[in-house]
Amino acid sequence: MAVEIDGGVRGKAVALITMGCAKNEVDSQHMTRRLMAAGYRMEEDPSRADCIIVNTCSFIQSATEESLETVFEVLGLDNVAAGAAKVVVAGCMPARYGAQLEESLPEANSFVPCSKEDDIAAVVDGLLGVVRGEGDEQPRYQAAGALPGEYGTYAYVKISDGCDRRCAYCAIPAIRGAYHSFPFAAIDGEVKRAVEGGAGEICLIAQDTGRWGQDFEEPLSLAWLMDELAARYPQTWFRVLYLQPEGVTDQLLAVMAARDNVCSYLDIPLQHVDKAVLRSMNRAGSREAFEALVERVQAAVPDVTLRTTLIAGYPGETEEQFEELLDFAAAGLFDYVGVFPFSPEEGTTACDLPDQWEEAVRMERAQELRDVADSASCAKVAERVGRSFPVLVEGREEDGQLFGRAMCQAPEVDGCTYLVSGEVGEKRTVTIGDTLFYEMEEE
Repeated sequence: MAVEIDGGVRGKAVALITMGCAKNEVDSQHMTRRLMAAGYRMEEDPSRADCIIVNTCSFIQSATEESLETVFEVLGLDNVAAGAAKVVVAGCMPARYGAQLEESLPEANSFVPCSKEDDIAAVVDGLLGVVRGEGDEQPRYQAAGALPGEYGTYAYVKISDGCDRRCAYCAIPAIRGAYHSFPFAAIDGEVKRAVEGGAGEICLIAQDTGRWGQDFEEPLSLAWLMDELAARYPQTWFRVLYLQPEGVTDQLLAVMAARDNVCSYLDIPLQHVDKAVLRSMNRAGSREAFEALVERVQAAVPDVTLRTTLIAGYPGETEEQFEELLDFAAAGLFDYVGVFPFSPEEGTTACDLPDQWEEAVRMERAQELRDVADSASCAKVAERVGRSFPVLVEGREEDGQLFGRAMCQAPEVDGCTYLVSGEVGEKRTVTIGDTLFYEMEEE
């Protein structure tokens, strides 16, 4: 990466701490590239940095609390306390809380919401007193290739940002703004960079992946995007995450069935199955509709792996409605189920609904649902014994045990596959000899 380094920047180090989801990880990658293109050196140890950026998450209360805890830890570092390092709070918290956050956290030096992260180099310049030459006041993004160590065996690529759905429990529209698709050229550039950087799998992510391309002057579709990328990079796996039920089109299923390098995997957040609860959430669907959806998907892609997320303890959720949710999870229609207790988020419609459950009830229901879902999922994973799956070799554990992920396992959430042999980055087809909970072992 050829970058002209201004003399005032030389030797200045920036540490970037990322909180929250994969979408935040992508945002941090982009900020890192901009900082390095502007001549800054990235430092893993915040105590050795001249500027520390905390890319915060504020999707739910627990994430906000964790981000705040991290910010306070950073503010307590010796170099920060001595005035030798500046602190930037970036991402979701400044976007959601704005001036309120600045007033309550005067110890931080700057606040950069999601919409202003492209200006991160200029922000750091101002904090560190860096003065650039004429015509170079706003460092431009110049990193053409992958940064050293930027990618492992997989990479997340955002295809859009924002959301227009206005689910009653969700603060994302307030944090990220209106939905907007990223142009294909930009997505293709990110994919190309990741593949050249060594990523053997690309996970396409967004708040609502299924809507990609619909807001273009000449509309495109997620099915078109997946098909085009799979054709351009035939040796790379492609996986789509965070796909709302309405986004599961016949065209997308046809691409999934036709392309060997498109993972037969769908992550479809349902959140609940009772029709009345879903309407209160400002969501469509019902148990019957979701069961029909699963049947349609499995008919089109017989070997498909399905993941969903469910919310327990929503305001007004009756015992009968919760029992229906338990029964749905126990049926094992989905291979993997993420469970969350309802979180009353300030500024959302659901926060002000009547019949709010106490936190203890929400947590108890979530744990009961999680136990039922885990039991059903473990049974489905055990059914894979004796079957063969493509596996991407990812690395070794501390004891030397080689591991990877089968195509039916998404990064970070679905466990791993322990292997007998292979080289990191290699793709092998292996037969499963045993399973333990979500983990699988090569025969």
